[in-house]
Amino acid sequence: MPITVEQPTGARLLTADEQEVAVPATLRCTSADPQAVHFVFPPWISLDGEEVTWTFARALLEEGLAAPAVLGNVQVRPYGTARTVVELRAEEGVAAITFPTSALTRFLLSSLRVSG
Repeated sequence: MPITVEQPTGARLLTADEQEVAVPATLRCTSADPQAVHFVFPPWISLDGEEVTWTFARALLEEGLAAPAVLGNVQVRPYGTARTVVELRAEEGVAAITFPTSALTRFLLSSLRVSG
């Protein structure tokens, strides 16, 4: 049976007019695909009213905590001293979402349990 690590966390959506909107998110990693991380956002954040899941390489998240890193439609980079921004690009536009770096680091450490 696959092992799943989930971590609910708070995030902040950066809007075009430089406002920040609190957004709950769930960070997920499973032993079925241990090299991937999944960021799950609630339906109200999406344009179509559906829950949104972005999946990308765990290595990208790890690299992006220390320095800007890009892979495909996802960019991860430090945002000040205690936050990390994840930019998600789609045809509809770009979503820039900040997370406490400590929460992402804790999640990465927890995700090591499913890689083994």
